[in-house]
Amino acid sequence: MAAVGSLVNSLACFWRQPCTRAYLPHLFFCISFTGSVLKKMDLVPESYFSSSRNVLNLYFVKVSWGWTIVLLLPFILYSNSYNKSHRFVLRRLTSLLVATLIWYTCTEFFFYIEDVTGSCYELDNMQVIHGDITTKAACRKAGFIWDGFDISGHSFILTYSSLVIVEEMVPMLHITDVSRNAPLDCLYIALNAIVAIWIWMFGCTSVYFHDIIDKILGTLCGLLGWYVTYVVWYPFLFSPGLPPQQKQHA
Repeated sequence: MAAVGSLVNSLACFWRQPCTRAYLPHLFFCISFTGSVLKKMDLVPESYFSSSRNVLNLYFVKVSWGWTIVLLLPFILYSNSYNKSHRFVLRRLTSLLVATLIWYTCTEFFFYIEDVTGSCYELDNMQVIHGDITTKAACRKAGFIWDGFDISGHSFILTYSSLVIVEEMVPMLHITDVSRNAPLDCLYIALNAIVAIWIWMFGCTSVYFHDIIDKILGTLCGLLGWYVTYVVWYPFLFSPGLPPQQKQHA
């Protein structure tokens, strides 16, 4: 367990650097834009990750919000209960409800935009339009191709999920070694691993998939969801509140 504790301390030291968290939102935008330019210029060779069938996409990104909730729920419960009341912990857990609502609203909005702006085409002849089929789901079920304005859901969820996780991991920067336990340390390591996977897959999405406007809009939606909650709303009293900060652990 000494190795686990050492790893936790190293990760906390990394995130404790002021520039690390401050520049993470800028990093996502830069990756999205730069990756899109590289894709446009066809400068990145095909690889294992250029296929949507890669393991990380199938078993992590496709169910990314599930991973986020499963890991964050117990982590918030443990990390926010240090010298805090049950009422405070329950209040903080509502941040997951807010985040889930934002995730659901944005993804449904993306689906709606793609439906209202698209049309259904024959698989081998993009000139044949099936006007009686009005949704992407129905079109694909019929074996055809749907072509609409496809805001990148991957760019959105990977940006938003990463920023939410990093915000919620803040308590670990200030909880002392003697106050931690093995489950909390393991959850912290797992959350860091998930963030690393999300950033890597975000980069892969940027260089291999979607058009530049689709990815930029998806990324901006993720940034906006994080900014409106953790920067604008959560510092106020009538909100889920921010995770415990350093002065609260002192």
